[in-house]
Amino acid sequence: MSKALFVTRDDLVKKSLLGGNVDLDKVLQYVELAQDMHIQTQLGTDLYEKLQSDIIAGTLAGNYQTLVRDYIKPMLIHYAASEYLLFISYEIGNAGVTKHTPENAEVATNSEVSFLADKERQYAEFYTERFNAYMTYNAATLFPEFYTNSNGDMRPERTENQTSWVL
Repeated sequence: MSKALFVTRDDLVKKSLLGGNVDLDKVLQYVELAQDMHIQTQLGTDLYEKLQSDIIAGTLAGNYQTLVRDYIKPMLIHYAASEYLLFISYEIGNAGVTKHTPENAEVATNSEVSFLADKERQYAEFYTERFNAYMTYNAATLFPEFYTNSNGDMRPERTENQTSWVL
């Protein structure tokens, strides 16, 4: 199965601190990583694959389009930025691991970069809470795939808005 990303380059540039001159080839692996690690765990395998198929076929519409646009994209943008920020200055090549330094700028310290990555993760977690609240009230009627995972499928993480017994 081909893989579709739930965000575009424009989404990343317009909605995060990533600048327009960022090399997209270097960012895409972190978008895919964030989508696999954070988004798929929220959606579960069946809904994730449904959205993938619809995007690839160009048939994403209705409630599914709303889900991607209003809930998944904001989560993914900030999770991807958080993942990318930690590695933005480094590259592995034949000479080993190198760190790029700009000519007319001051390189941010590790603690400053960590602060930015943590802030992006906080934004992503905020949008994840919104997603969880939306799914709590709408998944059963609008997104049946959310509940059809079986066997080796990844099931959605449901850590928010859960009712449980405490003894």
